[in-house]
Parts: sequence; C-alpha cells; structure tokens
Amino acid sequence: MRAIEPIPDTMQAAVLHAYDGAPDSLRIETRTVPKPERGQVLVKMRAAPINPSDLMFLKGLYGVLKPLPVVPGWEGIGRIVATGDDWLSRQLLGKRVACAAPNQHDGTWAEYMLTSATRCVPLLDSVSDEQGATLIVNPLTAWALMDIVRKDGARAFVQTAAASAVGRMLVRLSQRFGVEGVHIVRREEQAELLRSMGTRYVLNSETPDFDAQLREICHTLDARIAFEAVSGMLAARVLKAMPEGSRLILYGALSESPLMADPRDLIFEQKQIEGFWLADWLAERSVWGQLRLGRQVQRALGDLLHTEIAERYPLSEVHRALADYQASMTAGKRLLVMG
Repeated sequence: MRAIEPIPDTMQAAVLHAYDGAPDSLRIETRTVPKPERGQVLVKMRAAPINPSDLMFLKGLYGVLKPLPVVPGWEGIGRIVATGDDWLSRQLLGKRVACAAPNQHDGTWAEYMLTSATRCVPLLDSVSDEQGATLIVNPLTAWALMDIVRKDGARAFVQTAAASAVGRMLVRLSQRFGVEGVHIVRREEQAELLRSMGTRYVLNSETPDFDAQLREICHTLDARIAFEAVSGMLAARVLKAMPEGSRLILYGALSESPLMADPRDLIFEQKQIEGFWLADWLAERSVWGQLRLGRQVQRALGDLLHTEIAERYPLSEVHRALADYQASMTAGKRLLVMG
C-alpha cells in the first residue's frame, strides 16, 4: 500500500442493517478503515449526494443488493490518499476525484471509501467539490440519453420527471443540440420552472386533457423516443400517445411501481420498451474512453450539466437529509459533507 498521509484505524460511516427503508435500519457507526489492494484506491471522502438510486437501494429495490451490514451511497467526491501497488492507482494517488462505489462493498456515505481505480474520475481544478460530488450519476446519465437521441437522428423526444436533476439537464442539452423536447411533470410549479428555462412543450400529467395533448404533440413532432423515470401507469400513457414504432427507454422508477403497457401497442404498433442502466453504458467504453468522457462532462458542469444543490448536512444528520430530499426532490440535491 502507498499512502500520502497517515491513515486512521477507524472512521465514521452511515451503516445499513436491513433493506426495509426504516430509519432505525440506517445508523452512524464507527468502522475500520479498509486498506487498498492491487487495483484499488482509498478515497478520503469530502461529500456525497443522495440520489433516487440511493433511496431505492435503502429499500432493497435497486438492481444491486450488497451483503449487509453495508455503507450506502453510490457516488461522491474525495481525495485518493492510499493505493494498491499498480500503475493506474499510482497515477491517481493524491488526486481529487469523483468516485463511484463498488457493486459489492461499502459506498460513499463514510469518511473513507475503498473502490476500484477505474471507478474514479480525476477532476479539473475548475470543478467545485459540489459539482464533482454529483458528477457521475446524473450528468453522465443525461449525457448518455442525449447521445441516444443524437445517434438515432431523432428530431424530438419525450421525457417524464422533467423537473428532476436529469430532466433539467436534458432540457439544456436539447436546447444546445437543437432537438425538441416534450417535457412531462406532475405539478404546475414544476411546469412553470421548465417554462422559465425556455421550454416550448411542457405538459402536466395531472390535467384532464394530458393524454390528448401528448398524443397530438408527439405526432406533430414525430417524437419516437421517450425517456421514462417514473414507471407505473404513466409509462403506458406515454407509449400509447407516441407514433407507431416508437421506443420507450426506462431509466428510473420513482413511483416504485411495476411498469404498465398496453399489449396492443407492442403487438400491433411495433412499439418497444427498453431498459437503461448507466453502469452498462459505461462498461461499453474502455478506461481511456471513460476518462475522455469524464473530461467532456466536466467542461459542461458549469451550465449544461449543472446540478442544483439545495442544502448540505454533516454525515451525522443523514436522516434529516433523507427526509428533506424525499419531501422535495425538485428543490435540488442534498449533500452529506464529511470534511
């Protein structure tokens, strides 16, 4: 192991003991600081956000179930203070990085995290800690979804949860690349927020004429790609409104409900439903390709891929942070701060 500073024996961490979503199942505890082996790095964490994927993980609804007890948190920012003895981790020693948690071990809601060197993105000096902490999950997802639109040659797309962090990033990216978006929300204040960003097509799914309006706009714009983050019955309504041969790409499940669809749309109108997981999209790229992508995204964090931060909390107040985030996700991200 190589280290640039003394590493303590213990640390504070939020530790999950059951996948039931109960507050008592997540506790602040003292844990042993892990030691990196070959290919691994030890990150001294500075901050980590709460994302919808974290909320699903706490309830056992995410695509990965780690052995319990475990530290949650899928992304964050920190400095690499110790490494295993291999060429890639040595290159990262001492660097400030955006980092993703490993799939089978402790995550980012702790003072230190052990992860693979390939799950770290060295940060430009111009990137703030706040934007670096939220670099991976939302900006890369928005970038990937817009990449799908552009490679398809689509002139328009539909998105649900359009006032979310990813949704607003997609709004800005669509404006930047000249692609029309149809943006679906469920509250009027969310619609007003998007209109203030210069969007033309914003629909409230709670209004009586939503389905008719959506169908008319989708056919007028020939919108054949939809990005769905809610699941449940909304997916069926969106797919029903779109032209024949359309694709609905599910990348989230905010409603925590099974996805619904009319079989007739799939059988007689050749419509398709696909899943999108950022981890799979990134795995298709080499280490160098991921580093290049990381640089591209960092340069857009100031405007196109900027994340709104609503409030910061010490790690000891993780329960208050979770409650505040679930009460108002549109207000912005909540950051757990370790430093």
